[in-house]
Amino acid sequence: MAACSRCGTENPDEARFCSACGASLVAGESEVRKTVTIVFSDLSGSTALGERLDAESVRRLLGRYFEEARATLERHGGTVEKFVGDAVMAVFGIPQAHEDDALRACRATVELRERLAALNDDLVRDHDVRLATRTGVNTGEVVAGAGETLVTGDAVNVAARLEQAAAPGEILIGARTHQLVAAAVETEPVAPVAAKGKAMPIDAYRLLSVRHGAEAVARRFDLPMVDRQAELERLRRAFLNARAGRCCELITVVGEAGLGKSRLAEELGRTLGDEATVLQGRCLPYGEGITYWPLVEILRRATQDFGARVIELLQDEPDAEVIAGHLETAIAGDSPRSSDELAWAARKLFERIARERPLLVVVDDIQWAAQTFVDLLEHVALL
Repeated sequence: MAACSRCGTENPDEARFCSACGASLVAGESEVRKTVTIVFSDLSGSTALGERLDAESVRRLLGRYFEEARATLERHGGTVEKFVGDAVMAVFGIPQAHEDDALRACRATVELRERLAALNDDLVRDHDVRLATRTGVNTGEVVAGAGETLVTGDAVNVAARLEQAAAPGEILIGARTHQLVAAAVETEPVAPVAAKGKAMPIDAYRLLSVRHGAEAVARRFDLPMVDRQAELERLRRAFLNARAGRCCELITVVGEAGLGKSRLAEELGRTLGDEATVLQGRCLPYGEGITYWPLVEILRRATQDFGARVIELLQDEPDAEVIAGHLETAIAGDSPRSSDELAWAARKLFERIARERPLLVVVDDIQWAAQTFVDLLEHVALL
């Protein structure tokens, strides 16, 4: 086993990079190339703040903002490379890369803008000054020293130029970032940015908001599905068997990332049409209070106006209010008193929905599920 010189984690002898921090394990390897997403964010309005307050007060207020910035960026998986004046630069993808680094960067910048709004409430009240962020986000290949977070490359320069072109309160993202996150965000195109040192203007988009939950995954299902008829037929036969036997079938679709598992499940739902009610939830890769997030999404889709709809669905059940109470706890984001009670309540609701029409429940990205949620699925399906 090879111990990482940076974080101490033991790795297999054949590993080239640390599984924990991403640092190089190869002696003498001084540089690595990676595709990352860069964030540059600058404060607008800090000059006016300096005119109204003494240097110590300004330093204290900016320190408060920088603490919020670091916490927000790191919570979404970014690494803060440096603070310069009243600007921050962060990298998503070093030392550890994620398949959704571009989306994480977008989420972080939107959240940072929202957190600054809370700070502004105090500044406006006490000093009649409002701060705003100008942010640039760009994705591309960079070069980094092995075991370091310092990155260089044109992607960094483009992110900096986007930040400089952004208006106060505005987040501009580059074309490649937009391509990666387009299905998960709300944007609008802006005029190409004429950047110093660039032969051609930079295509850019104004980031307005980021969708949440199952809608926040950039996947396309509008293209024809190719060469998956055998797999689709197996899933359809499982559905028909469950319907004929009035029982529950638990099917797990396993495959490498990008193979088309989500597309296959989507196609099954489409081919069933009016034969079944289809409810879907997605496991999230990170965040707080997400253990039962897929169930929360499923319940919201199933019930609309939660309380009234659940009571209506369960009107023939003697424990309707108890079941609704357990499910409402999950939707509110509170920890249930017992995972078994929550699983029982979910099972009761699913059974009631399935009386009206056969029910297909799809849980996507199960590799990110907490073991507690996996246990709940097995309890619901096999009870």
